[in-house]
Formats: sequence, C-alpha cells, structure tokens
Amino acid sequence: MGQAPVVYGQSDRPPRGDYSRASADYTCAQNYAAYTEADHLTYHRLYERQSALLPGLASQHFIDVLPALGAKERIPRFEEVNERLFKATGWEIVGVPGLIPEVPFFSLLAQRKFPVTDWIRKPEEFEYIVEPDIFHDLFGHVPLLFNPVMADFIQAYGQGGLKAAELGACEMLSRLYWYTVEFGLIREGGGVRAYGAGILSSAGELAYSVQSPEPHRLPLQLERAMRTLYKIDTYQQTYFVIDDMQQLLDLASTDFAPLYAQLRQQPTIGAKQLLPGEQLI
Repeated sequence: MGQAPVVYGQSDRPPRGDYSRASADYTCAQNYAAYTEADHLTYHRLYERQSALLPGLASQHFIDVLPALGAKERIPRFEEVNERLFKATGWEIVGVPGLIPEVPFFSLLAQRKFPVTDWIRKPEEFEYIVEPDIFHDLFGHVPLLFNPVMADFIQAYGQGGLKAAELGACEMLSRLYWYTVEFGLIREGGGVRAYGAGILSSAGELAYSVQSPEPHRLPLQLERAMRTLYKIDTYQQTYFVIDDMQQLLDLASTDFAPLYAQLRQQPTIGAKQLLPGEQLI
C-alpha cells in the first residue's frame, strides 16, 4: 500500500495489525467470527470499568450518547452500530487493521467514515495499551459521533487534514486533533469535564485530567495548541479546555494556510511549558 502510518510521538514498535487484510483505502471487514469469548469478556470488563468512572468526570454530552453504542456485554457488530449512527448524523464506522497513514485517515473522515481498529487488546494489556484498539475507538470516539456538532467538526477536520497534507503541515494539525478529539476538556458542571477519547477510554487519566493538580489546564487557543508538543507514553502534562462544543466547529472555519505559515516562524512549546502571562484553569 506504499505509505506507513505516521506517529509524531516516540515509539519503537512497528504498527500492530494485519495490514494484508486491508483494501486500497486501508479499510477491512470486521471479522466478527474471529473474536473469542475472552475477547468479548475483555470488552465487557473494559466497558463496565470505564462507564462506572464517568459521572462527575466525563462530559454530559458523552454520557448522554453512550447508550447509542449498544449492548456492553459483547463487542458490537459494526453494521449494527451504523444503523443507529447513520440515522443520527450521517456517519458510519469502518474497520481498519490498526493505525493508518494520514491522507487515507483524513479522506475517510472527510467522507463521514470513522476508522475503527477491529482487534482488541489481550487480557495482560487490560490496564494499558500503546496503540488504539477496538475498545478505545468504539468507546472513546464513536459515542460523540452521535452528537451533531462533534460529528460536523470531525468531518471538517478531515477536510482540513487533506489541505494540510498538501501544505506539508500535518504535524501542526495533528496537535489540534490530539488536544481536542483525543485529550480535550470542556467547561461543564462548574468545573471541567473530559470529552477526549484518549481520556474517556483510560481508567487512570480520566480522574487525573479533571482532578489532579499536576497538569496545566489552559483555555483552548488555536495557535497555542498547534505549537504544543504532546506525550504518547504518559498522561498529558497540558490540557486545553473549550467553553462548549460549538467552539470546535467555529475553529474549523479558520483559514489555516496563513496560520501554518505563521506557525513555521515560531518555536514549538514543550508539553508542560507555560508562556508568560498564561492563566491556568
């Protein structure tokens, strides 16, 4: 297929997954019969643990739509999720063998197709897994695709990603995805709550991101987030907070081309670096 998945963080492992199953756009059929009873049990245990942690930590936007994912006892069939998802927002999920290159990823998002890794972690990886598996993708990402505003933002991000690829600016744009879709916080309930998939699918980082005094929490500002480096092997040291979901969609209407040119003239910002005058939330 030519391209290898791009990871801007640090990793010594090759991408996991059987890429020989993938078609030209990197999608593959969900081989549902291949899941073992142990696989279904792992999914059920993960779902039960994470859903019990959500109150007071996860955004109500997420809690409200989580039931649309379907039964928690077994790994969902993609076609059954799609029946509900397409009716709600015109999105569908498609199977992929694992991490995929940027342009195919952006292309799928631009078509309102969300790639979901179809394999699940082993029981010994229950607490931590390096790469996203089906639980991370389904539980973390898919529920908010039932939210019309987030659904439109993800499509706009995919469209913007295709333009960024032409401009050689994917790394800068990847930071925006990381600090919103994966590790975003939102003002809610008199404090902050998590809406990012990387937080929502992590037992430890969910409480850490919302309650710990250790990380920095800053209001989301486009240029600041796109200059900020991030961690892939530890909890985040900086989180960006939005006021509401509409703020993301408003950001997506920005003309990014001049912004990329501007950002190229500025240094990156460390994962826990504060700039003079910044006020923490």
